[in-house]
Amino acid sequence: MMLRPAASRTDHLRMAIPKGALWGESLAALDAAGIDVGVLAKPGRQLIVTAGEMEFVIAKPTDIPAYVAYGAVDAGIAGKDALIEAGLAVVEMVDLGFGACRFVVAEPEDAGAVVAEHYRHLGVIRVATKYPHITEEHFAAKGVQVEVVKLHGNIEIAPLIGLADQIVDITATGTTLRENRLRIVEEVLPSTARFVANPASLRTEATRITDLANRLAAATAHGSRPAADSAAPLE
Repeated sequence: MMLRPAASRTDHLRMAIPKGALWGESLAALDAAGIDVGVLAKPGRQLIVTAGEMEFVIAKPTDIPAYVAYGAVDAGIAGKDALIEAGLAVVEMVDLGFGACRFVVAEPEDAGAVVAEHYRHLGVIRVATKYPHITEEHFAAKGVQVEVVKLHGNIEIAPLIGLADQIVDITATGTTLRENRLRIVEEVLPSTARFVANPASLRTEATRITDLANRLAAATAHGSRPAADSAAPLE
């Protein structure tokens, strides 16, 4: 993959900010690091917002690894889950600590030995997930053959309607799984938000990116909170 810095600019550092669950805490971390995020409080439908020396790109969380890796932005905030699933070349600079969740394998509470029986007779189990790369790597490391069904919606429904034997999904508290009568049978890996940079941009903008990384590291080490008046961007 060809690595290149973000489109030639001498005045703005371009950074991708994730919509959704990581939005408020991302803004809080940047604010604590001394970055003016006032213009992001109510972005409406704007996708690119400029503030001082920063140019913010508001993006879907799963797209940010690609934005960073291919040089569309110089840096970004992305969940470790999205980074691992994308498997692209980015430089992970700071574990921001927020957005904590974990990947788990889950199955129906009343499954009993059904999954084991399926595997014994068929030599394969069917697993539904939004994260096929992570799922395949996990089961391959265990020597278990799986048929992965990639879904984009509510993964919890897959074993309840007979589409899959198990699921691999992310959870913070396990509440949604319990409400859908699913039990966690195995933990795969933990995930938190990370500050990442484009490798080429890190060479051409080393001072600015490293300074921002250091400020974010110091800010999140003391803990940050979502800005109460920071409305998430409209979809």
